[in-house]
Amino acid sequence: MQALPEFELLRPTTLDDARKARAAHPESQIIGGGTDLMVNIRRGIVAPPVLIDLTGVAELRKINADETSLEIGASVTLVELAAHPQVIKHYPVVAEAAAHIAGPMHRNMGTVGGNLCLDTRCIFYNQSEWWRGAIHHCLKTTGDICHVAPKSRGVCFATFSGDLAPALMTLDAEIGVARADGIRAMPLNALYIGYARQDEPQTATRGDGKHFLSLRPGEIVTSVSVKNTPGLRSAYDKIRIRRSIEFPVCGVAVALRRDGDALIDLRVAFTGTNSRPVRLEGTAALCGGTPDARVLQDLDALVRDQVMAMKTTFTPGHYRRRVAGVLARRLVTRLFES
Repeated sequence: MQALPEFELLRPTTLDDARKARAAHPESQIIGGGTDLMVNIRRGIVAPPVLIDLTGVAELRKINADETSLEIGASVTLVELAAHPQVIKHYPVVAEAAAHIAGPMHRNMGTVGGNLCLDTRCIFYNQSEWWRGAIHHCLKTTGDICHVAPKSRGVCFATFSGDLAPALMTLDAEIGVARADGIRAMPLNALYIGYARQDEPQTATRGDGKHFLSLRPGEIVTSVSVKNTPGLRSAYDKIRIRRSIEFPVCGVAVALRRDGDALIDLRVAFTGTNSRPVRLEGTAALCGGTPDARVLQDLDALVRDQVMAMKTTFTPGHYRRRVAGVLARRLVTRLFES
C-alpha cells in the first residue's frame, strides 16, 4: 500500500494529556520520528486509527547526564543522544549505539522511545501488502504460519533490531512507563518478552516475535535511566550489509571492569539475533582472571548457546551467530586492553 490510510493525529503537550489520550484511544499507536511506523503504515502492515505524537511533550525531550547518573526522555532524538558530551564521556556505549543507527536523516527524526520499542522484523513481514498476500500472510500479520520457521507450531520468529536496548541493558537501565493512573518503573530487560520458544506456551512474560513487549494496554514508555558504575568501560559495534540505513545483522554491546590484570565484571548484550535483545547469562563465571584464549572460547560458547540467529535477514543464521561471537570477543579484548 502506497497511499496512507486515514487516521487522526493527536499532539499532546504535557505528559498528563498524553496519558489521557492513550487511555481514551486504546487502539492508538505512539509516534515519535515515525521512521519505522510510517513505513509500516504505508506498506499496509498496520493501520492505527489514531496516532499520538509525543514530540511536543517537553518533559520527554530532556537529557540529564553526569558522572553519577543518566536520564533520557523518550522523545529525545538519536542525533541529540549521540552528540551529547556527557553521554559520550560517561556512557560511551549509549552514544555509540545511537550513532550507529540507520543514516543521518533517520537519526535526526528517530527517538529513543521509538528505538526501544522498535517493531520486530523479518524478510516475510517487512514487505509490501501485495508481496505478503502473494505468499499468504505470515503469523505476525493475519496468517497462521511463520514463514521463517514453518514448523514452529504457531510461534513467530521475527527479530528485534533496536540498537539502544543492548547498550542500555549492559548498564542495568530502568525505564519509566506512564499509564492512566501514574508512572511505574521497571528494568529495561523486563520490557522484552520475545523468547520465541516453540517448546513453551506463550504467557504475559514469555512471548515471541509478534508479542515481544510487556507493555500493558494504554501504557507509554516515557524515559530510560542509568546509575553509573565507577570504572566501567563500555562500547558498541555492529555488522550490517551496508554502512548506513540497514538494520543490524548483529549488534553487540559490552561493558566491563578490571582490577589490575583481572576481569571483575563482564556484561554482554546482543541485538538483531533473537525476538528480543539478549543480555548473556553466565558471564560472571568468566571473571576473576585475564580474558585469555580460554575465557574468550567460553564466551563464544555462551553466545552459541543463547543467540538464536534465525534466517530473518538476507544472511544465513549460522553466519549471524558467528558474527555475534567475533564482535563480542573483539570488544572484550579491546576494552580490557584500553
